[in-house]
Amino acid sequence: MSLFSRDNKRVTVEEAHRRTQGAHTSDVLLDVRERGEWNAGRAPGAVHAPLSALVAGSALPKAAQGQPLVVICRSGNRSQRAVELLRARGVDAVDVKGGMKQWAAAGNSVVGASGNEGSVA
Repeated sequence: MSLFSRDNKRVTVEEAHRRTQGAHTSDVLLDVRERGEWNAGRAPGAVHAPLSALVAGSALPKAAQGQPLVVICRSGNRSQRAVELLRARGVDAVDVKGGMKQWAAAGNSVVGASGNEGSVA
């Protein structure tokens, strides 16, 4: 269980980092970008579930099921849509203001498909 309030639908990248990175976190960072964007670069430990799949009714990946979610995309637009959809399904979810662009700009790690340094596509 997270120590942070779930009243707000949006969080900063700093809060997203605190909630999802490190040994003592319970929130899952859910990346809703499409496969090519995900392969180019993502936050370490993020779980992938493209918005297009969620809209089509796909279930969340096992690692995200039953967990509080911090949802991220490239700039924050798709993650807002994903949070609305997920909350309608009863999922505890917030989105990240500024998305992966802001995540990278804040100096947070971005890894590529092979584990090397990635980029935000």
